[in-house]
Amino acid sequence: MEIRAGDIRVYPGFPEVVPNRQQFFELESIAISCEGLNGLTGWRVMKKINGDIRTCAPTWDRATGPCNISNAYPKTDSGEYWCEMGRTQRSNTVNITVTDGPVILESPAYPLLEGDNVTLLCKKKHAHPNFTAEFYKNGAFIGIGSTGKMMNPIVSKSDEGFYKCSISKTEESPESWLAVGRADDPPEVLRLDLYLVFGTGFCVLMVIILLLLAGVFQHQKHQQTIRRHIEETSLTP
Repeated sequence: MEIRAGDIRVYPGFPEVVPNRQQFFELESIAISCEGLNGLTGWRVMKKINGDIRTCAPTWDRATGPCNISNAYPKTDSGEYWCEMGRTQRSNTVNITVTDGPVILESPAYPLLEGDNVTLLCKKKHAHPNFTAEFYKNGAFIGIGSTGKMMNPIVSKSDEGFYKCSISKTEESPESWLAVGRADDPPEVLRLDLYLVFGTGFCVLMVIILLLLAGVFQHQKHQQTIRRHIEETSLTP
């Protein structure tokens, strides 16, 4: 499957980001939604900006709907975003970078799966789309895209890393992490649900065992009391 930034695709365990990419120019619009995640409603979009955690929506009572950022800014909107319900369930995190610079790298907001095809796009804010761009992974040059695009036909775990692009060696995009997972990996939010189920079941089982042990102890204590009473009665002249 070919994946490009902006493509609409279902990613279980992640908030939905529209358009589907990690980097945005200043004043662009971003929509982040949790509704229907894991088949449930009532999620809140949370964000962590410079260490400060809060709801994406301006007020708590409006936080269960989609978070629509009409004019994104680097200082207030660059950070981590996730979905949360009742402080017991939490989705995976997506990273969003808003830049006031002239270049961004359009890469998917979500992890790729091994075997996917991915297209990275180097985009300039005010320029014709047909230009030559250089692409870098973990700071090392990896290739040139004559139309600002670079394609990776078959993604593997070794393709995971920090990516960026530059135009004319003078204008450079921020870096974004491109994650690659296995197709059979369960989404983290589902694993969290399983942990909650098994953890709760384990606690209930331990309580039952402790109650049974306490009952056995009380029964033995009662039997010992009866035996002592019988022995004392038989010894009385």
